[in-house]
Formats: sequence, C-alpha cells, structure tokens
Amino acid sequence: MPILNRAAELQDEVTGWRRQIHSQPELLFDVEQTAAFVAEKLREFGVDEVVTGIGRTGVVGLIRGKGNSARAIGLRADMDALPLSEVTGKPWASKVPGKMHACGHDGHTAMLLGAAKYLAETRNFNGNVAVIFQPAEEGGGGGNLMVKDGMMERFGIEEVYGLHNLPGLPVGQFAIRKGPIMASTDEFSITVTGRGGHAAMPHKTIDPIAISTQIISSLQLIASRNVDPLQSIVVSVTKFNAGYASNIIPDAATFGGTVRTLKPELRDMAERRMREIADGLAAAHGAEVKVSYNRNYPVTVNHADETGHAIDAARAIAGASQVETETDPMMGGEDFSYMLNARPGAFIFLGNGDTAGLHNPNYDFNDEIIPHGISYWVKLAESRLGTA
Repeated sequence: MPILNRAAELQDEVTGWRRQIHSQPELLFDVEQTAAFVAEKLREFGVDEVVTGIGRTGVVGLIRGKGNSARAIGLRADMDALPLSEVTGKPWASKVPGKMHACGHDGHTAMLLGAAKYLAETRNFNGNVAVIFQPAEEGGGGGNLMVKDGMMERFGIEEVYGLHNLPGLPVGQFAIRKGPIMASTDEFSITVTGRGGHAAMPHKTIDPIAISTQIISSLQLIASRNVDPLQSIVVSVTKFNAGYASNIIPDAATFGGTVRTLKPELRDMAERRMREIADGLAAAHGAEVKVSYNRNYPVTVNHADETGHAIDAARAIAGASQVETETDPMMGGEDFSYMLNARPGAFIFLGNGDTAGLHNPNYDFNDEIIPHGISYWVKLAESRLGTA
C-alpha cells in the first residue's frame, strides 16, 4: 500500500487547513481557536463522538469502524505554537506578533484531520480510532493532563501512536527506534548567597559569582566523570544572573539550565550529584546555596511490539529502504512520553526535507509530506484494528 490516492486528493484541502492554522498560532493551553477549528472539522466529517475540554483545551474524536470490536487505538497530534517571531515571509505566515508554528504542530494537526476525514468516510476497520489533538506540548505538559483527565479509559484506548516531522530527513522517509527515542527534560535553578561588598576589597566578601563559576565547572563532571561514556546525558547551564555594577560584588548569584537523559536512573544520579556538588562547594567557601530541581517530561520510550507495528505501517507506505529502524535517539523532549507511560505505543519521525530546523524563526512545515502522514495514520489504524 503506497501513498493513498485519496490522501493525494486531499492534499490541497489539508494544506489549506494547515496554512490557516499556521497563520493564527496559539501558545500552550490557550489554543481555543485551533481546538474549535479541529472540533468543527471532526463534526463536519461525521466523526461519531467529538469531545472538547480534555486536558483543559484538548479535543478527541472517536471514529467507529464497521465491525463490532470494542478495541481502540489512539492517534495523537499536537496543536500549540512557540513564542517566536516568524521571518519566513510566506503568504500564510503568522499574523500574531511574537508567536509562530516553528515546530510543525500545525502540520501534525492538519495531517491527523486528513486521516480522520478518510477514516470517517471509509470506516474499513474493526474497532474504534481515537484521534487526539493535544494542547501545550511546548512546555505545558498537555499530554499529561489529557491522561490525568481519564482519556485512555474514557475512549478505551489500548495503544497510542505519535508522529513528528523531522527537518533534514528526506520527504517520504520515516525514522524510529524501539526503546528510548527522546530524552527527559529536567530543569534546575541554583542560587548562591554570599556576602557582597566593594570590588576593591574582595577579602571582606564571600563572592557568589566566583563560587558559582566553580559549581558550574564542576557540574560538567557529571557527564564526563559520573556517567558511562556509552550512555547519554546532557547538563547545560543556560542562564546566569548576578550583579548590577562593575565595582560591587553582589550578595547573590542565580544560574540554571537543563538536564537531559535517556534513562530514569540517570535522572536520579544527576540530581543527587548536582546537590552534592553545590552544597559542598558553597560550604567550602562559607556561602549558602539553594538548589531547585524540577523533573519535567519523562523519557519518551517506544514499546517493542508497537514499534514493530509502526515500522510495518511506514514500510507499507514508503518501502522498506525508506524506513530507518535504528535511528539515533534525540536529546530533545516530548510530552507524548506521558501517553506512552499510560499505554503501549510508539513515536515516529517523518522527513520534512531540506528545511530550516525546528524552533527556528525561518522554519515552515513542508506541505509535500501531508499525503505521507495521512497514509501512515490510515495504514496504522487499519492494520492494528483489522479491516472490516
């Protein structure tokens, strides 16, 4: 089964939806306009149940097949944009200052709407398909809230699948792996409090900047000296705030950043070592320190059997040579991880071609990949539920 003829026929219509969503980006949970557009389309397609307000502003549509099976699978797309100013100059560019779809969620939503239209037309499967449109992937944990709202139980979802575009991967190609495919995304903030004073008399101060730089340097030893070189961990300090004048040593300094890992046990180790390093160095210099460590998205882990099903569906669309089954994991995060913690499933990448990278003000979703995404979703649904 290559690209569906019907998916190719739908491309122009779905592209129109995508560009409409792109021009009106919304952030985090404030996706009321996008969610209303999605719900309107699902009702227009004749989807059997359309439920809004799941995970605050999420939408789920349930499409019943021709058979009498109660089995259901979930197909998920994200709806939110990013706080960036678009510079593409495209006719459909963002009309909202300071907001843009720089990660392709507009395309993800449009492709799943296209698949929903096809599946509602044909219903050539024995069971139910839940199409999931999620808010707040970009830092808000909307997937977690949808799970906590009982989405899986309410719609009887037994397996759940996600898809994300990937710049640099050729159009029509897929990439996936079983096991960890995207990292956890912890965040930390450390405040060192010393004793400020005149910069010409540093011996009368406890310099929080000097102490902070020692802590920052030592944090790099977590990756280089506490973790097996064959394992993956990133400890990055990305912000530093201290002082307000060139001749004054301040009382305090605050810095923070992110920790990315592919194994839960490495999260535990990283947090423990961070606290030990900060406490030890602050104490050595007579300063006080406060460490705040926030565990954000968990590791995105593809389940073995479901990864196999996703590979089979992708191969049926693109051919075996166009599906990378052992792609390297990425240290970026993804809150589809919460859904994979709740149900078995898999997350796959679809090539966006030679475009600007994600989270870049020059990025735009490649509309050429729309038929590939629609066809993948349809094949996955029909193969997992069985044709009626």
